[in-house]
Amino acid sequence: MKHLIHTLNKAFDHRVRLGVMAVLMANDTVSFNDLKELLDLTDGNLASHVAALEKADYVLVSKQFIGKKPNTTYAATAAGKEAFRAHLAALEKLLSG
Repeated sequence: MKHLIHTLNKAFDHRVRLGVMAVLMANDTVSFNDLKELLDLTDGNLASHVAALEKADYVLVSKQFIGKKPNTTYAATAAGKEAFRAHLAALEKLLSG
């Protein structure tokens, strides 16, 4: 039988990726600057963690220009939402013993 700890998703092991997904689950889209401010992160730290989630197909990154300013927004993919819900369910099982 598989131990409950092994049912946790490694993509969400880091607190930043856990925070990114939590914010994206509560919002349809979030801008780079808003996400950076909400989680109190540096540009590079946020970018590297979002890249890991994007590689796992958990986050969709949209880049566009508003005037001459770049505007990057993030959204959780359907696969990302499903994986995060499964991760939370596994955490709840661990907590309930």
